[in-house]
Amino acid sequence: MRKGFPIVVSGPSGVGKSTLCRMLVATDEALSYSVSVTTRPPRRGETDGVHYEFVGDKEFDRLVGSSVLAEWAIVHRFRYGTRKSSIRELMLAGQDVVMDVDVQGGMSIREVFPEALLIFVVPPSFEELELRLRARATDAADVIETRLENASEELEWAGGYDYMVVNDDLARAVAEVMSIVVREREGRALTQGQENQTQ
Repeated sequence: MRKGFPIVVSGPSGVGKSTLCRMLVATDEALSYSVSVTTRPPRRGETDGVHYEFVGDKEFDRLVGSSVLAEWAIVHRFRYGTRKSSIRELMLAGQDVVMDVDVQGGMSIREVFPEALLIFVVPPSFEELELRLRARATDAADVIETRLENASEELEWAGGYDYMVVNDDLARAVAEVMSIVVREREGRALTQGQENQTQ
């Protein structure tokens, strides 16, 4: 059985990362979604353990102190993190692990898992991003302004990622990311085969 690899999907808030990740996992049985730990309260329709693992500040402090997180960061006043163990277990089971994390988290994941594939999702324009954030009506006006300010900084990180995908059409963006994943699998399988032959 092949060993899977982490797939980090980052991008500014409102670009459609979460929806894209869910569609990817639904498209391919060899993809599994990594559920992040967060101190953010659940939004309407979110389920604990499915969308996120919702914890209090004391529990998050314990997770950080015991070094069980591959990455964690403060994003829009709340903390988010990813358990190392959940990533490793899925990889050893032959699953490629899809993670929806911010740019800080993406860099941290690569430090822990150098084989990680980093994909940055961008909106067709900054104006479109603002329209999406306001249209989804899940955040207060001041939170939206904070997200827009952070988006400008996050977009500067795109050059540090392996691939950049424009989400102007969700179905097209999902297909593009899936084609990237397939190419990466093939290339890594070829490299692994060559390494095995030289051993």
